[in-house]
Amino acid sequence: MIAIPVYNESSHLLRVVETVRHHADDILIIDDGSTDATPGLLEGLPGIRRIRHAINLGYGRSLIDAFAYAAAHRFDWLITLDCDEQHEPSFIPRFIEEAARGDADVISGSRYLSELPGNTAAPSDRRRINGVITEVLNSVLGLRLTDSFCGFKAHRISAMQRLHLTVNGYAFPLQFWVQVVRAGLTVRELAVPLIYNDPNRHFGGLLDSPTLRLKHYLDVLSDSLAEIGRPRPSTCEWLAGCGDL
Repeated sequence: MIAIPVYNESSHLLRVVETVRHHADDILIIDDGSTDATPGLLEGLPGIRRIRHAINLGYGRSLIDAFAYAAAHRFDWLITLDCDEQHEPSFIPRFIEEAARGDADVISGSRYLSELPGNTAAPSDRRRINGVITEVLNSVLGLRLTDSFCGFKAHRISAMQRLHLTVNGYAFPLQFWVQVVRAGLTVRELAVPLIYNDPNRHFGGLLDSPTLRLKHYLDVLSDSLAEIGRPRPSTCEWLAGCGDL
């Protein structure tokens, strides 16, 4: 099944769903409390599975609910992608092929694993923060990631049921990777295009400040490590080596 978290994506929704339909029959939209035309557009889309949050709960909660839905409906794998046209649906068959190999629990898209035709430039603060977090995760958890924040992934659902995920917001990937390592899951990356259609897209609130966003991510990582009994390094120590964002 394909799961697409959505929050006020009326300008992209129909094009994304139409393109995804070329590659999958089972599509789940998690509408995270949209206040634009998204709910009405979803009502007009036949054959789409839907979860509707009455209020905005966060990106992480949308994924947590998608995992639970996939498990309840006995899907073996769930592929997630965003609805802002920054993930290329034509790569869905590649995720399916990688999942079919059967030797990984998470197939994680990476925009930095290799240069692909048509790649664009990421906003400097996002590239820098992704690089810092990826380096910290690799160092602390023994991972070998090149892109820790890409939402284009394939997840083995039986493996996801072994995780204890509670982070609702954009810092979800920090807890996710800690839990993946704790559960002993196997991870493989798959190169996907680097597409930024709107470099001015906002996170909202304090997270629009790169420095505060990085600090928040590191705080969540520190808390997640503490939850599994790992040493909890000082966020200040990590920030000290990050330089200016």
